Amino acid sequence: MKKLLYALLLISGMACSQIQIIHFNAGWNSANDVPWFEDLTDGKLKWIDIATDAKAQSEYKISVVPTILILVDGEEEERYQADISFSMQATKDEVQEAINEILMDQF
Repeated sequence: MKKLLYALLLISGMACSQIQIIHFNAGWNSANDVPWFEDLTDGKLKWIDIATDAKAQSEYKISVVPTILILVDGEEEERYQADISFSMQATKDEVQEAINEILMDQF
């Protein structure tokens, strides 16, 4: 039922807040990129390499890579970080569910 309501709201153009999903990593850790990141839906996807963008690393307080942030209108709503082996433990389903919940909470 939630998915149907969500789909109807998107089709009707009622989604009002902008959701941005940012994948932070570094070139030296590219083996641990999150392979399913580009499969996430309902938000603007962005990749940032903290090795070349130290300002973004500082601004978003990135201490471990990879990190995925979900922002709503520029404000952090969710953060998913790698473990000590620099591997993301969150799943695509977990992150997508958080995105879906944020969208549903807007209505």
